[in-house]
Amino acid sequence: MLEGVVKDKFERPILSLRITLTNRCNVNCLYCHHDGMVQSKDEMNAEELYTICKIAKKNGVKKIRLSGGEPLLKKDIVEIVEKINSLDFKDISMTTNGILLEKYAKPLKEAGLDRVNVSLDTLNRKTYEFIAKKDYLEDAKKGILKAVEVGLYPVKINMVIMKDINQNEIKDMFEFCRDNDIVLQLIELIESENCDNDKFSKDYHYKLDMVEERLSDIASDVRERKFMQGRKKYYIDGGEIEVVKPVDNATFCANCSRLRITPDGKIKPCLLRNDNLVELISHVRNGVSEEELEKIFITGINKREPYNS
Repeated sequence: MLEGVVKDKFERPILSLRITLTNRCNVNCLYCHHDGMVQSKDEMNAEELYTICKIAKKNGVKKIRLSGGEPLLKKDIVEIVEKINSLDFKDISMTTNGILLEKYAKPLKEAGLDRVNVSLDTLNRKTYEFIAKKDYLEDAKKGILKAVEVGLYPVKINMVIMKDINQNEIKDMFEFCRDNDIVLQLIELIESENCDNDKFSKDYHYKLDMVEERLSDIASDVRERKFMQGRKKYYIDGGEIEVVKPVDNATFCANCSRLRITPDGKIKPCLLRNDNLVELISHVRNGVSEEELEKIFITGINKREPYNS
């Protein structure tokens, strides 16, 4: 699996590239950082994204994840997936809020998308409206079930746990996921003074330690994902729960195998840093050689550092 893979200076292999296609969104979730907007006319198009992914593939990247904002707001999203799929990656996935997924699930599957993660923090309509500031819960649920139907497998639900908002809804969400052959991912809200939304993160941060203890007690099997920050997967009553703890998990950085691309076409070496970005898209648009683009890509990899809070 690691043949031809580039490693950073800490010997971490770069196996995955996460591309933020847009920071536009059709909801306004409480915990979103609302980073500076990139005009849709300035977002990367399908051909530019193909070029970036081609460079990534040549340097050993195995998997591509497309995210946003909301990636399904991109009018050329099916073409984007088709072009990336032509490069024969091991896995192409997408993170979406699911609102437009009922419409796009089948064409995306046919274009080469392998699977989806859907951000859904509640099955309660009032809680959904409080979090998202919109009433799209039923649209999101229809999208999720359509993704299951067309075989975007495994479908995963990303549930951010927030104190006094939805921490008591884990059981309901797990049962929904188990009954529909969906994997549930519980995500701990990032608590960081460097976060643009740090007051919210402090007020609503809910540690998942006790949840994991409970899951360990009742799980029939527990497995650890080596190249996904050491995340643990708990198998319970025919269902599956994965726990994502971005900061508190000491193995997060040590096992990080992902590089990121921002919506304005910069390489983002580390998840929790914005001070070491590497300009990429302007070089693509200026038609520099693949050899020069590879050098820029490697520069981004070499700027990776373990996060120090």
